[in-house]
Amino acid sequence: MIIYKDIISGDEMFSDIYKIKESANGLCYEVEGKIVSRTVGDIDDSLIGGNASAELQEEGTDTSTVSGVDIVLNHKLSETGFTKESFKQYIKDYMKAIKAKLEETAPDRVKPFMTGASEQVKTILGNLKNYQFYTGESMNPEGMVGFLDYREDGITPYILFFKDGLELEKCVS
Repeated sequence: MIIYKDIISGDEMFSDIYKIKESANGLCYEVEGKIVSRTVGDIDDSLIGGNASAELQEEGTDTSTVSGVDIVLNHKLSETGFTKESFKQYIKDYMKAIKAKLEETAPDRVKPFMTGASEQVKTILGNLKNYQFYTGESMNPEGMVGFLDYREDGITPYILFFKDGLELEKCVS
């Protein structure tokens, strides 16, 4: 399994269990998810050696249902919000941070990233009202934000992540 982590915060953003493709300009990963519902707090006694008595009615555990995009739920991403102005400020600072990281680790990626990112940002700004924004579990304000939108079918969610803002970690089982 490969886990994709934010190079600034170290937060897990997604893994290779999802359908992943590169955006048309090759600058972002488009990670396709699904809308799921999960029951939280429901523990089956038989899983832990319990044997419920037919005569004695026991109190069950409190359960609740959580619905959302599987990528968000599995990787504990947190929704955040932006106005157009706050997004412009965030993305300007984020691009500077990624540029600095690339200058240290992959100088050949600086120019393609800066050129492609400015085009990608224009596209995002043009559709800002369509996106939901998600940060990693630590909610680091300087870290990566994923941009959630839906395919043309209006049902299938996908999240855009800047490739150059991610590091890959291979997990061996």
